[in-house]
Amino acid sequence: MRANHEYEKQDARYADITVTITSAYVSKNHLAPAQLPQLISDIHSTLRSLDRGLTVETALANESSLPTAVDIRQSIRAEALTSFIDGRAYRTLKRHLTAHGFSPQSYRARFGLPADYPMIAQDYTAKRSALAKAIGLGVPSAQVNRQAAE
Repeated sequence: MRANHEYEKQDARYADITVTITSAYVSKNHLAPAQLPQLISDIHSTLRSLDRGLTVETALANESSLPTAVDIRQSIRAEALTSFIDGRAYRTLKRHLTAHGFSPQSYRARFGLPADYPMIAQDYTAKRSALAKAIGLGVPSAQVNRQAAE
């Protein structure tokens, strides 16, 4: 009987934490109402996995949902790339991935992405390239001219 009471207290703790995390996430992110039950389930199962001593990477590896080819195509836009970790758009994924413990290769492997999946948005790459060309980077004569001007 005592074990049952402990289980109920622990389950209530998971529910409270799940509600807190879910409400914080939904207040800052756009979410379709149909996605809410899956989000709650994912948060609850991740909390239980973490309490059993599993790491977040192990919990993520246990998920069987990989993005479809359509999801992958839709995640690549000229102005930004959509992360499969949190669903937000980023101009460059490298810093975001590092913050979540992924390298570009492990991110591609975890989500079943092709080896040529970009880590930097196309528009951002073009903007950086134009800026570099404008200041003469990569052109030896421009470097000499710049040094002479200084």
